[in-house]
This record gives sequence, structure tokens and C-alpha cells, in this order.
Amino acid sequence: MTKQERVTFVINTLKEIYPEIPIPLNHKDPYTLLIAVLLSAQCTDVRVNQITPLLFARADNPYDMVKMSVEQIKEIIRPCGLSPMKSKGIHGLSQILIEKHDGKVPQSFELLEELPAVGHKTASVVMSQAFGVPAFPVDTHIHRLMYRWNLSNGKNVVQTEKDAKRLFPKEIWNDLHLQIIWYGREYSPARGWDMDKDIITKTVGKKSVLAEYYKKMSR
Repeated sequence: MTKQERVTFVINTLKEIYPEIPIPLNHKDPYTLLIAVLLSAQCTDVRVNQITPLLFARADNPYDMVKMSVEQIKEIIRPCGLSPMKSKGIHGLSQILIEKHDGKVPQSFELLEELPAVGHKTASVVMSQAFGVPAFPVDTHIHRLMYRWNLSNGKNVVQTEKDAKRLFPKEIWNDLHLQIIWYGREYSPARGWDMDKDIITKTVGKKSVLAEYYKKMSR
């Protein structure tokens, strides 16, 4: 299979498996999405979706959020991990949104990445899911699968994002990155991986990855 054939196979298979794409993080607007994505760093989406209703019941906009203290925010979000850093980030960015952006989440990568605790991946998720701007946020699942599918060298997420953007058509980035995440969770996880269920890796996988998998299985 050529690289282009592998890319086409990935796109078509994912479209077949996920014709409707569930949104991983529950939110109702750009602000609540931004906070949910920030909380998801080193925390599962399931856990985030359990915590955000508690937080948003108290504050689902920057004006109410800054009325709470960093300590109060920290108490609510503690189960998500990294709560000292995240609570400061949430309070700080809410203050900046009020002071500089009329309480609204800016629709620009540059302005989003200027906010406390907001990195490139968080900005990419917000731009794609809240504003429909083509972006390709790379999480651990996408990073792992792009390597397994021999579409990236796996050196780092920056390189993986460049490769994904080069290989896949821009108009499907926003759907595709979510489809790959769901596929990674359900069919091609880091642990408990069953190649029989993983049709994409089985068909287009990197030879060394396949050899390593079968070697482990035969032990």
C-alpha cells in the first residue's frame, strides 16, 4: 500500500465506524469548552464530565468564576489532578477574558495561547470544536496511532501534528481528529490492545509495530 492508499483507507474506515461523532467533553459554549479542555490535561474525559457540572453550577462564565477564590475552584476540581495549577489558570484566564475580551473567548490561536494554562493543544480544540476553524489537536491517542499507522515517526506531538495536517485534507481535520481519538480508545489502546479488533493497524500498520505486537503475543 502506498502512503496515499493508507491515508484513504484510514479516512474511509473511520467514516464507516463513526458516521456520527460524539463530542468527548460536555460543554454549552466556548467558555465552558475552554475550561473543560484545560481540566482534561492528564485527566480522563469521563472524570472531567463528572466534575464540570459541579463547577459550572457555581460558575459557567468568567464573571461568576472570578467571584470564586482560587482555593474554592481548587477544591471542586481536585479530582481532575494538577488542581493547584489548573485553578490558578482558570481564575487567571477568566480575569483576562473580562479585562481584555469583554468576557468572551477569543477566536484566534494567538490570543488563546496567551491565556494562562492554555497551550497549543487546548487552543486547537477550542478553535475546532467551538468555532469550526480547521485544526488538528494531537493527544496521546492520535500520537500513538499516527505512529502505528506509519504516518508519522512518533518523535513528538509537534511533528505528528505537522504530518497529520500534511496528509489529511483540511476540510475533514475537525471530524477526523475526534474519530481517531475514539478509535484509539475503543480499538487501538496503549494497554490491552487486541489486534484482531484493530482493523486499521492490522491493514496499514508499520511493519516493526506489527512484528513487535505478534512477538509479544507469542511469548
